[in-house]
Amino acid sequence: MSQRKKSILIINGPNLNLLGTREPAIYGTETLADLEERLRRRASELGCDVEVRQSNLEGEIVTWIQESRGSYDAVLLNPGAFAHYSYAISDAITAAGVRLFEVHISNIHAREEFRHRSVIAPVAVGMITGLGTLGYELALEAAVRPPLPDPPPRTRGPREIRGSRGVGRGREKG
Repeated sequence: MSQRKKSILIINGPNLNLLGTREPAIYGTETLADLEERLRRRASELGCDVEVRQSNLEGEIVTWIQESRGSYDAVLLNPGAFAHYSYAISDAITAAGVRLFEVHISNIHAREEFRHRSVIAPVAVGMITGLGTLGYELALEAAVRPPLPDPPPRTRGPREIRGSRGVGRGREKG
């Protein structure tokens, strides 16, 4: 009995249509067309189908994410600058219930302060950042694998552990 091929939607956000010419020191010289061709070859090797889209429009990306439910096994999203403030995209991911992998070509944590936080990351399966366009291939490999089990709930966070009584408080008075 043959298994159905997995289908992955790859969405590129604002300014990614300028890959190859936009700040090559940060984003490299590979064009979006080159990246798409490489991802199609890798998808073929992995035995899955990919559809690649790009938009500079937040609403269009929201619509694509909403429509992906039931049509794709996973979504790879490079939200570009939308990562830092698009609660509309974040809400669409949650509403659609899609397995979404966030990808960034540059290391967002090594750039300007406003880029350090992603509002997409909390609703994504995972984030790959700073590995150039290789990050797309790694996310594609993760997307075709079976989902990992949910981690057990955290019972105590780092703050509670550091602030525990008697730990790091100095000598007891005696």
